[in-house]
Parts: sequence; C-alpha cells; structure tokens
Amino acid sequence: MTDKIVEKVAIQTEESRNQGRRAFLKGGAAVAGGVMFTQAASASSDLKFDAKKAVAPYAGRDEITDTLADPMSRKSLGWGVRQYPYGMPSPFEKEVQRRTLEWLTPDSMASITMTPLQSLHGMITPNGLHFERYHGGGININPDDHRLVIHGLVERPLIFTMDDLKRFPSESRILFAECPANGAMEWKGVQLNSVQWTHGMMSCVEWTGVRLSTLLKEAGIKPEGKWLIPEGADASGMARSVPVDLAMDDCMIAYAQNGEALRPEQGYPIRLVVPGCEANMWVKHLRRIQVSNVPLQHREETSKYTELMPDGTVQNMSWYMEANSVITYPSPDFKMQGPGRYVAKGIAWSGRGKVDHVDITFDGGRNWHEAKLTSAVLPKAWTRFELEFDWDGSELLMMSRTTDETGYVQPNMPQMREIEGTNNVYHRTAMVTWKIHAHNSEFGGMIENVQF
Repeated sequence: MTDKIVEKVAIQTEESRNQGRRAFLKGGAAVAGGVMFTQAASASSDLKFDAKKAVAPYAGRDEITDTLADPMSRKSLGWGVRQYPYGMPSPFEKEVQRRTLEWLTPDSMASITMTPLQSLHGMITPNGLHFERYHGGGININPDDHRLVIHGLVERPLIFTMDDLKRFPSESRILFAECPANGAMEWKGVQLNSVQWTHGMMSCVEWTGVRLSTLLKEAGIKPEGKWLIPEGADASGMARSVPVDLAMDDCMIAYAQNGEALRPEQGYPIRLVVPGCEANMWVKHLRRIQVSNVPLQHREETSKYTELMPDGTVQNMSWYMEANSVITYPSPDFKMQGPGRYVAKGIAWSGRGKVDHVDITFDGGRNWHEAKLTSAVLPKAWTRFELEFDWDGSELLMMSRTTDETGYVQPNMPQMREIEGTNNVYHRTAMVTWKIHAHNSEFGGMIENVQF
C-alpha cells in the first residue's frame, strides 16, 4: 500500500486554473475542495507599486539627516578576522533556533527539535537549524574507526572505510528530509500556533555522497535479494526496510551537507539518504546494509511509522511524503501591521517529484490565485512561492495548496480525516488555515491557526 492518499483523494476547485490542468488520479475524478468563509482579499501577481500602500512611510529632510548621522558602530574598530574561526550567527538572531515541545516525548533521548521555518529564506536550511530526531540520543563517532558493511545476499561482501567511500564518484543534490510525524499533533484538531510547531519537523539541504547503487553494484546483489536492511550505530539500532528497486533509483550514502561534513545530529560520519521518503528511512550513523529476500518488519515499521485506519487495520510502508505546502508569512508567528500591501510567502514540496504550481486563497477556499514560484524548482526539494495582496483590514482565511507534477493536489483536513480518521499520527499533509483577525477587532492583526 505504498501509494496511500495519492490513490485516494485529490482536490481542485472550479476557480483554479483551466480544465486541462485539473487533477485526476487513477480510478476517479478530483473531489471539489473549497470552503466558503469571510470576505475575499484582492490578489494579483502583477500588482503595480502604489506609494500610498508602501510599507515604509516617506520621511522628511530633517528625519533623513538625523537617521544618517554616524552610528556607534562607526566610532570604533570591530573585531579581527581570527576572532571566530567558525562563523556564528549574529547575537541579535537568538530567536532563530531549533526548538522542542517539552511535552511531546517522555525524554530527550528519543525526541525531536524543530526547524524555525517561519524565519528561514530561500531553499536551504542552515546546518545548525536542521531539525533533529533521536531514537537513542546523540552520539559522536570517530570517522577513522567507522566502517560500512554490505553483506547478505550479495556475491562479494564488502567493508568500506570513510576514505574508501570518498574515492568513489560523488553526487550533490538538494533534497528535503521530513519526519512522517510532521504536524502529527493536528490530526484531532488545532493544538499549536506556530509554523515551527505545525511543520518544523523538516529541513532542506544539499547532500553530498556516493550513489547507493554504485556500492550495491560493487557487491553484486543476488537475484533473490529484494530488500535492504540499513542499520545505524546509535543506541537504538535504528533500521528500516528499503526495496532494492528504490535503493537502486536515487538513494545515496551522504557524508556531507551544505558543503561541510555531516553534523553529529544528522548522522556523522555517514547516513542513508532516501529522496522523497520518510526521514526515518534515512538511517543515521550508517554501519551496515544487509541484503535480504524479505522486509525486516523492525519495531520502527511495526510499533512506529504505521498508520491506524478507521476500520482498525494498520497501513505501513507508506514511504513517500505527499505534496504539501505552508504559508510561512503571514503566519501565527507574526502580526499584521495594519491595512496595506503584503506579500504572502511560503514553501511547497513533494516526495514524488517537482512542484507544478501553488494556489493561495484568502477567503477559505472560495477564490484561488496562482502564486509565483520564486526559487529553482527541483524534484523532492523545497520550492519557494510568493503572492502580493492588499489587505483592507477585514478578516481573512489564508490557505496554500500545491499540485505536483504527478497531478496530485494537496487535500484539506476534512478530506484527510474522511479517509484516515483521527487515530493516525503520520503523513498529515493537509492544507492549514491561518485566520487573520480583522484590524478593528479585539485581536486586530493577530494570526491564528484554525481548521475547517
């Protein structure tokens, strides 16, 4: 049951794009997915500059003169070039950091920190902000002592040192990694009021390493070898089952991220990278890969990372993370500063390939407007989108909806619940709704996470 929701539901409102672009999946037509609420905001991708709606007001000559007076930073020398051998963020950016929810897990040895998506720009997550997930605590491994073993149903069992791996041709790819429990707290209803809490169990970086297929060909997989069992060197002995066909496609053994060695929390010295799939399959501190004729049915794919369906059955090995998106600004982490011109900004992604287009609604789904893709559009990577709009101060219900190159359209939350109920905690890829309170209301300009 690897196709999960992609074979079950897709949505497309009548207002969105033309009939030829409507999304239909195998076995049936798309389900209409708009919800009508509040007044609509005007939105257009080609709005003209209007001085009356500019964010910053015009200043007088005296104000400009005062502002341009020499600041304190020009009255003394700064620090020297060797003060910080490894560059660090400005101390004024102290709020931009990974955070965790204290009540989310019983202890810190098997817990997670989340990426502050609302504060990031572009496609790349800095290494120090990449979300963390531990199953048995963080570890430091001496790369000189580390070995990768490939064994089982192979012609030539192999042992690789780090130097061995780096002698192979390398590959670099920008890819997102997402925990399947991203947004898990929202299945039964709204729990949290921040993009970091609703979507922060994911990051996107440039991974560098050697193709897994290259190493498997060196070992020579026997015809009966259909599954791989990668295992980590951490205390949990993390392992997952990976089909050989998937491994031979685009998986890699990564030893670097964003141009430097992996961080310990990301699997130093090497980790498995399974593009587009659940991040728990990206086994960290990789120590061995066993080739088998059957899947492992490890505790991480039985007691965890399975989906309890409404009829009591359990769905497992869903693997691919479906098309998703979120508006990072305006979002509950910010407050509107009064009526005027704004730019809705966000990220979209799909584990099955490239993002095709993103639509935004300001009225809960009655009207949709196509956003502009403002970054490179790469398969299985974040894609940035933006849309200018004028806020007249009335209440808005903002949602983003992505369609990927397969034709799959991101569903809304009621549709996901209809298919999967409320007992699941994984693969919640539904649209989220940000409610912008009216400017003249008690909570004027505040932004709230709501569900419809």
